[in-house]
This record gives sequence, structure tokens and C-alpha cells, in this order.
Amino acid sequence: MSLWSGGRFDDGPADALWRFTVDGSDRRLLEVDVLGSIAHVTMLGEVDLVSGDDVDSLLGGLHRILAEARDGDFPWEDGDEDVHSAVERRLGELVGKVAGKLHTGRSRNDQVALDLRLYLMASIGDRVEQIERFIETLIEQGVAVGDAIVPSYTHVQQAQAVPFAHHLLAYAWMLVRDRDRFEGLRSRMAVSPLGAGASGGSSLPLDTSRSAELLGMNGAFTNSMDAVGSRDLVAEFAWCATQTMVHLSRLSEELILWCSSEFSWATYADAFTTGSSAMPQKKNPDIAELVRGRSAVAIGDLTAILTMQKGLPLTYNRDFQEDKRAVFHVDDVLAGSLDALTGLVATAEFHPEEPDVWVTSLDLAEALVARGVPFREAHHVVGRLVSTLVSEGRTFPDVTAVELCAFDDRFEPQDLERLDTANSIGARRSAGGGSMVSVGRQISELRTLLGSS
Repeated sequence: MSLWSGGRFDDGPADALWRFTVDGSDRRLLEVDVLGSIAHVTMLGEVDLVSGDDVDSLLGGLHRILAEARDGDFPWEDGDEDVHSAVERRLGELVGKVAGKLHTGRSRNDQVALDLRLYLMASIGDRVEQIERFIETLIEQGVAVGDAIVPSYTHVQQAQAVPFAHHLLAYAWMLVRDRDRFEGLRSRMAVSPLGAGASGGSSLPLDTSRSAELLGMNGAFTNSMDAVGSRDLVAEFAWCATQTMVHLSRLSEELILWCSSEFSWATYADAFTTGSSAMPQKKNPDIAELVRGRSAVAIGDLTAILTMQKGLPLTYNRDFQEDKRAVFHVDDVLAGSLDALTGLVATAEFHPEEPDVWVTSLDLAEALVARGVPFREAHHVVGRLVSTLVSEGRTFPDVTAVELCAFDDRFEPQDLERLDTANSIGARRSAGGGSMVSVGRQISELRTLLGSS
């Protein structure tokens, strides 16, 4: 059924119109649609717009539909134009003509705006839990790898020696920000548009604050046109999800490299890898590759949602129907990616290789800086030393204290100790830098943020 046929229309919709305009993707809004209706009917009774008996009848039917929704037993029909008409049709089957009072003081415009907010608020709760589980997994792996040392990279060239845990925890901090963005969005979502109606509100004595209170939201709208004519919060949800996917994609790229024979930093469990149809030796990190690929799809969903809004006059336009498929999809992509990637990382064995000998070059320059040598001059001195050694086919371990001091009399014999990667890491003093002390502090702080021990 539709909520607009009859009355103004003598003829029913053409098959072509029905096929083109009806989209079943909003069926996943069923439960929140019913919850919104329960709050709306309760408010209607409290302001005496619907009698007590009718309220009882309507609520009884709605609670039965809610149970059907949660049990997966709701009887959808091909003639249901959308989730709202399906609920009203089913309510009529259960309670009769009194179901016609359900739509009192309400439009599908404020109804779908509410449904989206309720649905995405629930999704935010689920994604936050998943993100926190993944952060915990990264912390656990950071503890498990102990004092393993790896090179950090700039321009995909080995840069400085860092604890491998420091590298893993960098992604944990990215995910903390992703979590925080979702949580900030949830508070902005918690504003009820119920009562905004089609665009300009209602002449009926609706109590919009009460509807919001019954739904556990922070308050009601302050501008009815904005309430039904805006989808920026949908775009913000898609952006939060997409930015999280971009972080997961960056990690996935490294996970793919780490298990290659060229790196040999990681081995992934059989249960979280796939094989080749042709090459028996292959063990492929398909989860990471798919996360990397699906981040591109998420970017496409976000772009669609933003582009859909850019030319729309106020208030509601049917274009808004297209946001649901995109936002539901990007949410599903993120949920699946977090679940699969958490499993891959949790069961991984990390065995990274030591950095090359040149990653302590900056430490040698800083030894001179500590004695008052300008950094740019110290940089040039060490650069010339590296160039000389490379031309001679030698490396830092080949240099003696006598040779070092002869190269530049500002060096001292103990500076050779700075060329050891463990000493390099142990000498780090800057807060948040790549030292084991910093790693310990980060793990403690992250666990505090997650509320874990």
C-alpha cells in the first residue's frame, strides 16, 4: 500500500512508476520505525489527540509488530511502498480502522528523518564497540612483539629505528580518533525531528519535546524545514565510516607487504588467509586486500551522498531516498572490514627483521648537536661519512673509534654506541617518540581510554 493513493488520485500508480520509485532498502529501518511510532502514539495520547482506548489498541498492535521485526517474522508484501506504509498496513490488519490515527500530526518526511537518526545512532554504538575491539587487538599485539625493533619509513625508505609496537600503536591512535568522531556524531544525531511534519510543522498541539524524551534523545528540532530537509548527519556518518576505512586500508597495505617474502615480517593464520587456484605454495592476505579495495567503494558512497545534497532546495525531495542505500552500504562495509581485519591481526605472528645499519645516522648527527654543532652542519658531516663509507663498500659497524674521531674531531669514541639500534631507541627523550618507555606509556593511556586494565 501507499500512504498517498486515493483522495487526490483517481488512478493507481503505473507499474513503471512503481518499479522506479519503490526501493526496498529501507526495510532495515523496520524496528526503529516502529519505535518511533510507539513514542509518537504515546505522545498523542498524552496531549489528548487520541483517546486512551485507541492509544492502547495502537500500542498493542505496534508492540506486536516490534516483536515480529525483532524475530524476523514481519509479513512484507510486494505492494508495500516503503517501511512506513508497511507498518501502517500491518497495523490495520491487527487493530482495524483505528490504525488510520497512527499518522496523526506526522509526515513521512519527519518520520524517515527520525528513522535514519535512530538507526545510525544504533550503528554508531556497534561500530564504536568494533573499533575498540580492534584497538585492544593492536595493544595485545604491541605487548606480544615485546622489544622487537623495525625501521620506520619515510618515502618508503628506511628512516629511523623504532619499536615495532610503536608502529602498531600508531594505528591504534588513528582508530581512537575514529571512535571519538563517531561518538561526537552520536550526540548530534540525538535530536528528534518528529513534529516537523511535511515541512512547516502542525496546527495540532504536538509535544515534540515529549516525543524526543520518550525516544531517549537530547531534544527536539528548532527549525522544521531544517529537520526534514537536511541530510548532513547522514553524510557525516558516511564520512566517519569512510575515514575509518581509509585508516584500515593504510594498515592493510602494510599487512600485505609484511607477509611478502621480500619483508617476511608476518605470518597469518590459515583460517584468515586464502589459497591460489593454480599455485599450491600461495597463502594470500585476501582480507587485507579486500579492505583496501572496499575503502574505495566507501569513498564512492560518501561522494554519492554529498553530491546528492548539493543542489537540493528546501525541504524534502525524493532524491533523499537514494541516501539510504549508500549509507547502509558504507556502514556494512565498515562493519565487515573491522570484523575480518580484527581476526586477521589477532591471529597473526609477527617476526620483523632488523633495520639496516644506516637508520642510526640521525643519532650520530644529534651527538654533534648535543656538543653545540649547528644541526645543518652536523647533518652534512654525517652525510659525508655515509657517502664515504658507501664508496668504500663499508658500513657503520666497520668504523672504529679512531676512524670516527679522525673523520671529524668533534666526534668522541662513545659515539659509536649510538650506532646500535637498541641504544638509539633507548636514547629517545621526546614525549611520544619511538622509545620503549613511550610504548609503555601509550599502552597504559590507550587502556585507560578504553576502560580496560
